[in-house]
Amino acid sequence: MSTPRPHQAQDTRPDTGGAPDARRLRAILVAVSLALMAVIASVSGLNVAQTHMAVEFGASQTTVLWIINIYTLALSALLLPLGAIGDRLGRRPLLITGLVLFGAASVVAGLAGSATVMIAARVAAGVGAAMIMPITLAVITSTFPEEERGKAIGVWTGVAGGGGVLGMFLSALLVDVADWRTLFVLPVILVVAALVMTLTSVPDSRERSAHPFDTVGALVSAVAVTGLVLVLQEGPERGWTDPVTLIGLAVGVLAAVAFVAWEAHRRDAALLDVRLFRDRRLAGGSLTLLVVFGVQAGIAVVLFPFFQAVLGWSGLLSMVAMMPMAVMMMAASGLAPRMAARIGARSTMTAGISLGTLGLALMALCVSVDGGYLSVLPGMLAMGVGMGLAMTPSTEAITGSLPRAEQGVASALNDVTREFGTALGVAMLGALLATGYRRAIDTKLDDLPAEAAGTAREGIANAIEVAPGTGGHAQDLIHAAQQAFVEGWQQALWVGTAVMGVLLVHIAVRGRRNAAPVVPDA
Repeated sequence: MSTPRPHQAQDTRPDTGGAPDARRLRAILVAVSLALMAVIASVSGLNVAQTHMAVEFGASQTTVLWIINIYTLALSALLLPLGAIGDRLGRRPLLITGLVLFGAASVVAGLAGSATVMIAARVAAGVGAAMIMPITLAVITSTFPEEERGKAIGVWTGVAGGGGVLGMFLSALLVDVADWRTLFVLPVILVVAALVMTLTSVPDSRERSAHPFDTVGALVSAVAVTGLVLVLQEGPERGWTDPVTLIGLAVGVLAAVAFVAWEAHRRDAALLDVRLFRDRRLAGGSLTLLVVFGVQAGIAVVLFPFFQAVLGWSGLLSMVAMMPMAVMMMAASGLAPRMAARIGARSTMTAGISLGTLGLALMALCVSVDGGYLSVLPGMLAMGVGMGLAMTPSTEAITGSLPRAEQGVASALNDVTREFGTALGVAMLGALLATGYRRAIDTKLDDLPAEAAGTAREGIANAIEVAPGTGGHAQDLIHAAQQAFVEGWQQALWVGTAVMGVLLVHIAVRGRRNAAPVVPDA
């Protein structure tokens, strides 16, 4: 049975006066990479300033979390609609608009005098980021010739994958040597540089469609993504049975079902033709990105407290410790297109998932309090290489499954999958870690006062904070909490390993067969 394709709407070629030469292509790639780095760095950068914001604004932990999460929520919800709008109105104008809005919002956030102003600025920054992120990839897929496209996508996925860790490192460095408000200086600098290069180098391309814009699909998709991401953000904090969590889940699921039904009804005029998911290439690429980014984000979240609470390192040193994984990921993303050209995309993806699974298993087997950093480093390196190899062919599979005229939608689908996978991984592995920690430490608190024991059960940071008040039990409590954290982390790692193993079998058995390998010219 042939896979249905959406309408092949006429699209204008990039306004370059001819095909861009190699120098122009490099400038385009630098411009979109700088723009993407600004967006990615802002996703996780504020995590290192939670305490500072709480003190300066007199804000509760819930308010601080909203300041951090509202950006991701706005970004995720608007990716599909704004990606489609970019296809129709022009990718370059939308990229420029997004950069200006994002930069202005970052300036306002850096000068904010209250939590309310900060939240409003973060919402505006999220809207700007939703304009930028899908367009950066759409510019690559609609501008670069086929023989250069894979390499450019490799650079893009390297920035997307490793940019978050690099952004957190630079953020931790700025907080350590300056003030937390300087966190917004880096995104502004990146945006200004990207804006200048966009104005001088990036061509425009757009679609001329015979069908009206799918407004209903855009609105319903935004509601669905908002509801589901909100559940994953609020569930761990409020509890999975809290009314807000349950309402968000119900709204998200119902809207997602309505979106699929509506898009199936719209067929060729749909915002996203859901029939395309019958294509193993698109389905496999989306599933791989969902799992890979979910596992990566979940592991990054638990690595940080391992370095700080178990090994006793500073925030800055903890970020330095995570850099090898990010560097290997970015390097492997650049290598993946050449590897795919030689052995095929599915084989490259399978090799990447295999290495990622091996990395998780190594960390689960070797991590220990006494082994310290060296007990997790081999697993981190294997995981970084594996994730990098898997991400690039997965991204190419998604963008290559939709026509040139809908590359904004294809790029947005790629980004929504990444963001949803990240939120899902953090929620799932974070919850597994917390549950495993409580189960492990419950057997080690018999000799402690009830109040101290109750505090210690809440988390390793709480246990270390309450330990000095337990007299002669202080060192025993700290050691017990560290050991319980490691045991809980091992349980989360084994679940992640199992999920990656299932993905590996699925891609190896059900993934689209390799095309004939193309050996690059020397």
